[in-house]
Amino acid sequence: MDAPSVSTSLLAPWLAVLAAYLTGSLSFAVIFSRLMGLADPRSYGSKNPGATNVLRSGNKAAAILTLMADALKGYVPVVLVLMYGGRFGLGENTVAMVGLAAFVGHVWPVFFRFQGGKGVATAAGVLMALNPLLALATLASFAIIVGFFRYVSLGSIAAAVFAPFYQLLIWGGGATLLCIVPMGLILIWRHQGNIRKLFNGTESKLGQKAADAARPSSSGTAAPPASSASTHRQHHRKH
Repeated sequence: MDAPSVSTSLLAPWLAVLAAYLTGSLSFAVIFSRLMGLADPRSYGSKNPGATNVLRSGNKAAAILTLMADALKGYVPVVLVLMYGGRFGLGENTVAMVGLAAFVGHVWPVFFRFQGGKGVATAAGVLMALNPLLALATLASFAIIVGFFRYVSLGSIAAAVFAPFYQLLIWGGGATLLCIVPMGLILIWRHQGNIRKLFNGTESKLGQKAADAARPSSSGTAAPPASSASTHRQHHRKH
């Protein structure tokens, strides 16, 4: 097979990174919520367009679809570069940058006014493509924390901390760190509000429904909680 031309070698990494970013910018929490007639996940609960917040709507199918799609949009771009990037001169550094670009696309999606999610599922998909054993070790840490404490945010923060250490301790440095260290730092930064709630004891636990996660009304906004409407009617009768 002929070696890639100079122009191809220069453009290919940037095109791969751009494609990964655009793929990551598909906010499946918003997309599936619209398709299934649910309220915009940015309008209730944590206002985070991710699977955990979609679950607060009470629709498990929407949450599962969001989780799978968010993970795949991190996994697929990296796997494609690993499989086909060699013929275009794409090496390990490009693979790492593609994974980071898909993650950044989820956090700051160009298609949704740069209002994205925290990126936990997408980061998991990237790790699974880069190093399946690292991904499994990190997911195990996440699952243990969530299983004991029922806080997805706490498990996500722990995973963001453990992943770089697992990589360094077991597999050493390398290009993978160029991806997972920035992802971990961004994940922790995106969870700063959750960290405050954890300290205050006000963080929502796994499976807890948001009070205002209802179907969109005809005006496009979530309907008020039934309890509030009932209270208003009782108050009106008294007066």
